[in-house]
Parts: sequence; structure tokens; C-alpha cells
Amino acid sequence: MSRAHIGLALAGLLAAGRSAAADVYSFVDAEGVVHFSNAPTDARYRKVNRGSGGTGVYRSPAPQARARPVAAANGSRMSLEVWREHIRQAAEKYRVPEELLLAVMAVESNFDHQALSEKGAMGLMQLMPGTAKEMYVTDAWDPAQNIDGGARYLRILANQYGGDMVKTLAAYNAGPDAVRRAGGAVPGIPETQEYVRKVLALYHSYKNGR
Repeated sequence: MSRAHIGLALAGLLAAGRSAAADVYSFVDAEGVVHFSNAPTDARYRKVNRGSGGTGVYRSPAPQARARPVAAANGSRMSLEVWREHIRQAAEKYRVPEELLLAVMAVESNFDHQALSEKGAMGLMQLMPGTAKEMYVTDAWDPAQNIDGGARYLRILANQYGGDMVKTLAAYNAGPDAVRRAGGAVPGIPETQEYVRKVLALYHSYKNGR
């Protein structure tokens, strides 16, 4: 599989030599840059959940998303154009390509803002409850918050993986711990492998105006 890159440098590294038992806090500023500290002085800092090995920059409390959401009972689905401004704002805020947000959203929910997966992932970007909470999303069914939370999470993952879009998407779907266990590669999970392939194909299609 070819590698694609968001093209932005890794931002915010954990300080070397820090004790694995020390609490680490982070927040994403208005420029989409992730800040870390073990002695937070800004109210925006939130405690980071790290893997059992203590080496991860950031991890979701559970695998983030599922590729086949179950539509809401009323079958509510709205035109993509309804979400365009939210997508544009989130893309600009977190410096994530609009085309990537569109591709992720298409595969995650097919632009259904009431999509609910069998695992409990919610809305347009299919946020798991724990991920939504850590992305400061108070209502995952609100399209603006859902898109913002999904874009924020993609930015955090992109920072963690040095802008590697393949790893970013694999972690968005299967969780950073799964990528870590796979040695930093796409996990050998058929769903995740297909997910990455579909999102990348759509991303390049959107980039080419199709």
C-alpha cells in the first residue's frame, strides 16, 4: 500500500526521560497544535490516557470508529451540502484537508448525522463515547460538534504518526493500541485494511475533483 501524507510536521513531543508513572496532560490549540505538559497551567489541559507501556503520545480509550454504521430508525440522512461549512471550519481549525474529512465521513456514516454503529459509534464521524468525551464533544449527535471532534482526533493522530495518513486512518478505525501492536503498521484486521483503502481512494478522488 502506498503511503500518503497530510504533510504537516509532528507537533508536541513528550519530554525524554519522563517517568512512565507521571501524569501527562494535553490540549489542542486554535492552530491545531497539540501541547503536552506534566505540570499544566492552562485550563484547556486534559489528562492523557496512555497505553500500558507508557510510550504512546495519545490513545483513544477504545477503537474509534466502525466502517458500517447502522442507520437511525427514522432513516434520517441529509445532503452533504448541509455539512459543508462545518467541514470547512474544522479543516481550517485543525489543518486537516477538507478532502480527508469528506472521505472519512463518507466511509464512516455515508453523511448520515444520526448513524449509530453496532459498537456505539455516533454521528457523521462515528465517534465512540470515550473519544467524544476526550475531544470535548458534549453532544456527539450535534453535527458541528461531531465534525469538530472527528477533525480534532485526526489532527492528534496525524501529529502522533508524523503526518502519515495510512497510520492515522488505521488508528482512527482500529485504535492507536492496535497500530502499536502491529509494530506501527496497519493492523492485520480485514475491516481496518479495507477501511484505509476506501478512505484513501475517496480522498484522492475528492482531491481530483471527482
